[in-house]
Amino acid sequence: MKELDLTKGSVPKVLLQFAVPFLIANVLQALYGGADLFVVGRYDDAASVAGVAIGSQVMQTITGIILGLTTGTTILIAMGTGAKDDKKVANTIGTSVYFFALTGIILTAVMVLLHEKIATIMHTPEEAMADTLHYILICSIGIPFIMGYNVVCGILRGLGDSKSPLYFVAIACVINIVLDFLLVGGLGMRAAGAAIATVASQGVSFFAALWFLHRRGFHFEFGWRNIRLNGALSKRIVMLGAPIALQDALINVSFLIITVIVNQMGVIASASLGVVEKIIVFAMLPPTAVASAVATMTAQNYGAGLVARMRRCLWSGISMALVFGLSVCLYSQFLPETLTSIFTNDPAVVEMAAGYLRGYSIDCIIVSFVFCINSYFSGQGNSWFPMIHSMIATFLFRIPLSYLFGQLDPTDLQLMGYAPPLSTMVSLAICFWYLRINKHKLQKLVPVVNTQ
Repeated sequence: MKELDLTKGSVPKVLLQFAVPFLIANVLQALYGGADLFVVGRYDDAASVAGVAIGSQVMQTITGIILGLTTGTTILIAMGTGAKDDKKVANTIGTSVYFFALTGIILTAVMVLLHEKIATIMHTPEEAMADTLHYILICSIGIPFIMGYNVVCGILRGLGDSKSPLYFVAIACVINIVLDFLLVGGLGMRAAGAAIATVASQGVSFFAALWFLHRRGFHFEFGWRNIRLNGALSKRIVMLGAPIALQDALINVSFLIITVIVNQMGVIASASLGVVEKIIVFAMLPPTAVASAVATMTAQNYGAGLVARMRRCLWSGISMALVFGLSVCLYSQFLPETLTSIFTNDPAVVEMAAGYLRGYSIDCIIVSFVFCINSYFSGQGNSWFPMIHSMIATFLFRIPLSYLFGQLDPTDLQLMGYAPPLSTMVSLAICFWYLRINKHKLQKLVPVVNTQ
């Protein structure tokens, strides 16, 4: 496998080279995720659209937790790679395989047992309940595939290989879209068909990634003896990944709470929220991809003790993310209906979703800063700070503002759309403050990493 040395070369060039496969992979992953809502919106009614929207929001929360936890593996491997510590990298990979296999089994059991309770807690509209239950249950059965895929890709990216995961996602994307049209459009299976398509595509993607990793191997010695639960490494992976997972989980929980608030406004509002959330998923892909590259590149340079290069990586990442963020925001201000109509033919949903998108899209600019700064600190092994300021912004500002704006205008979502950018501004202010006080501490922290 081709691995990039992120500690050498032009920072913007290397960062872009590493981020582009991330971006394409994320776009493809969102495509096969968004395909469910797109196809259901073309063939079924608003209740089915709402069912897939609510169910996918729940599964997005689970996926965020998994991705956050496996990011701990990526960062730890990247640190070991930067420090040229092959033994530590091999042991980290082995521990991750063991740990996440157990975690996947437990998480699957919990979701299968509680899927009905979750749909009830979501205040799912009665007419959308059956579709929501089908979607959540079937997708929950596929959690081991999500876990396995993210572990394998996390290992590859930590080693500097961001291209190989792209191929696995491409396979999943094609399979999911084909099955969506076959099961939903052809056989009329509604949300259940969309869920089956998603699980099947995830399974094929995981096994393809596993086969690739087995065939290609590593540039260092790795065997079955490395696959064991190392207590110290497990703790380190959890310490790095848990705050990121918790941060993503809490943010997604806030989305769920907002979904609950909107669900009480009726099925049109519920479907409109789901449509915009899908659009925002796509809009956030570029800054997310760039930020992911910043985290890995920062970690490798942190392991190598290259402080100045880490800072150049941060500001290069912010500049790249802003290009996309500004573009999405400007387009959404003038032509939002051209985006919301992609996922539904219902005129009422298109109109309500367009108003919500106008306000929400401003967030694409602000997160260009926040995502990259979060990744900059996570790459240094400090994933607690991003979690803390995200919690402050989410629970003290975003949810209360969403509820308040919903009460001020309970017939429309346009005012509620401004809650996300307003809350993210709080995060950004905290991030700039912490960057300033962290600058003088960083030089003293780096030598410690090289001795661990």
